[in-house]
Amino acid sequence: MKHEFDITIPAGQQRQRIDVYLAAHVENATRSKVQQAIRSGEVLLNGKRVKVSTLIAPEDVIHVQLSRPAPPEVLPEKIPLDIVYEDDSLLVVNKPAGMVTHPAYKNYSGTLVNALMHHTHSLSEPHPLRPGIVHRLDKDTSGLLVVAKNETVHQKLAKQFALKTTEREYWAIVWGVFKKTNGIIEASLGRSKSDRKKVAVVAEGKHAVTEYEVLQQFEYLALIRLHLRTGRTHQIRVHLAHIHHPVFGDPTYGGRKIVAGGIEGKKKAEVENLLTKISRQALHAKKLGFVHPVKNEMMRFESELPEDMKAVLDFLQGRN
Repeated sequence: MKHEFDITIPAGQQRQRIDVYLAAHVENATRSKVQQAIRSGEVLLNGKRVKVSTLIAPEDVIHVQLSRPAPPEVLPEKIPLDIVYEDDSLLVVNKPAGMVTHPAYKNYSGTLVNALMHHTHSLSEPHPLRPGIVHRLDKDTSGLLVVAKNETVHQKLAKQFALKTTEREYWAIVWGVFKKTNGIIEASLGRSKSDRKKVAVVAEGKHAVTEYEVLQQFEYLALIRLHLRTGRTHQIRVHLAHIHHPVFGDPTYGGRKIVAGGIEGKKKAEVENLLTKISRQALHAKKLGFVHPVKNEMMRFESELPEDMKAVLDFLQGRN
């Protein structure tokens, strides 16, 4: 199986060996794998074959074709699950931060799917690596997910998600002081041209819309509620970073840097202490609602904020 894409070298990029650059900017690529692809002609620089030592420059376009090995077998694992609801058709789980939703490259064990396969033998099979998975959350985003137990239920749930008739509400702790208590972020998203591991706001990307409402404003952070009109990869995290309110603690999209102004001395130490309370983005899928595919009843679920987000809020609320 081939994975094919283009990378445009951004302005300001220092000259660097092409194999070193690709190993750092292509997801799941090792330097040896990149070198092999270059030597076999699967990597072209501005339409031409190159050596592994060729130096790249700003505005260069790299065309990449990488072979993907067949995935290993996914096995059941005895991993604790926080099951909020379960019947013969589906189950709703509260996924902890740090758990990958389904197996993928370098994550073929310890995932939610591995745990589900141990818990039940009844799971839909839309994909060999994703039994039961109708929708997903980022590894370090916690919260509610619905899982299908058969193909009919899966298709009906998937249709609800596609038509945006499900109810999903996220809570996040984010940087900065909001000028308005609510708003809509509309910006197209796609893979970053400079780093394939990231998503970015790009003109040619997919349409994406996020609604937000400020629930509580603190001195330099805020607790907000979010609703998605679209469901793009990393949508909330990238959209909030785009409007200069990155999710607190997010190591990928600027949430571990001090974003708000005027934070110095004791206050800076306070922020650094707060960051020790959470090692990931402070983002939680708090509410989930959908029509049960068999009972034809509206089902609504809500989960408590996880302990790391509570610890940050407890500190902030204690200061107010």
